[in-house]
Amino acid sequence: MTKSLLDRLGIRLPIIQAPMAGISSPAMAAAVSEAGALGSLGVGATDAEGARTMIRAVRERSAGPLNVNLFTHRPAIADAAVEAAWIERLRPAFEALGATPPTALHEIYKSFVEDDAMLAMLIEERPGVVSFHFGLPRPATIAALREAGITLLASATSLAEARRVAAAGIDAIVAQGWEAGGHRGSFDPQAPDDRLGTLALTRLLAREIDLPVIAAGGIMDGAGIAAALKLGASAAQLGTAFLLADESMADAGYRAALVSEAAHHTTMTRAISGRPARSLANRFTALGEHIAPGEVPAYPIAYDLGKALHAAGKAKGEFGYGAQWAGQGAPLARAMPAARLIETLAAELDAASR
Repeated sequence: MTKSLLDRLGIRLPIIQAPMAGISSPAMAAAVSEAGALGSLGVGATDAEGARTMIRAVRERSAGPLNVNLFTHRPAIADAAVEAAWIERLRPAFEALGATPPTALHEIYKSFVEDDAMLAMLIEERPGVVSFHFGLPRPATIAALREAGITLLASATSLAEARRVAAAGIDAIVAQGWEAGGHRGSFDPQAPDDRLGTLALTRLLAREIDLPVIAAGGIMDGAGIAAALKLGASAAQLGTAFLLADESMADAGYRAALVSEAAHHTTMTRAISGRPARSLANRFTALGEHIAPGEVPAYPIAYDLGKALHAAGKAKGEFGYGAQWAGQGAPLARAMPAARLIETLAAELDAASR
């Protein structure tokens, strides 16, 4: 099944660079695709025209395949009382930075499930691959993308979610383990989470679902990719491994944390964005400890305040309030150009597979 997936994706190597909205750049995606793997763009934090600009920026650099990733979360349900209480909870952190929190919070990202302009743009631009995180779009949307000849991927954190992905007619499943950095791809963030690790989830889905499986979470080198392939994955998706790449948009504070002791300590938090996400343990995640899920506004409304606090911190040279998303393999991250990283991973994979 591995070769058929690689052929479908148009890649030579079983490696996918994770989308990472806000971190992956057109330069990164292009470099990865030129090196024989699948470069990706996370466009969930922009609108249709912003996404179009990013896609075209990749195409100016590479004729290789491109994965465009969308957020398919349930649109936020505002709760003025919860949002006001959250602002007040974080007010002392703002004041310590000499700043004032916003007076109200807003839904800063539009979910793809209700973004017809984004769908129209994708059909016009026709990237080779489109992937979904946080769930699935409407059946009509899936049908329209398939009709346009686009290969579809979707994240799953459990067997139940994977079965829904398969039933929806998606082409391959990204098995996101508990180790993974960034936002947990759970369809329902309020539901119980079995917290399956990447290896267990990959093996389970490879055995139970008749679709190619892409392992994601904690994979940082060729040995990790080889392990995932041996467990039945057709490819591996790496995100944290690219955070220190030259083309990464991670800021100076983020990069400094990744090469410090902080890289050894990650935690799952809702406080920054409103959905569970794995971050380096920092000032913001500490604020979110021991807070009940119901006290945090809905995603991405909570992120409005999170981004404001980060901006206030950066203005004072304090980077500890950033969304420093990173997986448990963070200490293994390496700083180099993205193309060289792909070459290194390919050599390590070859050595581990002998």
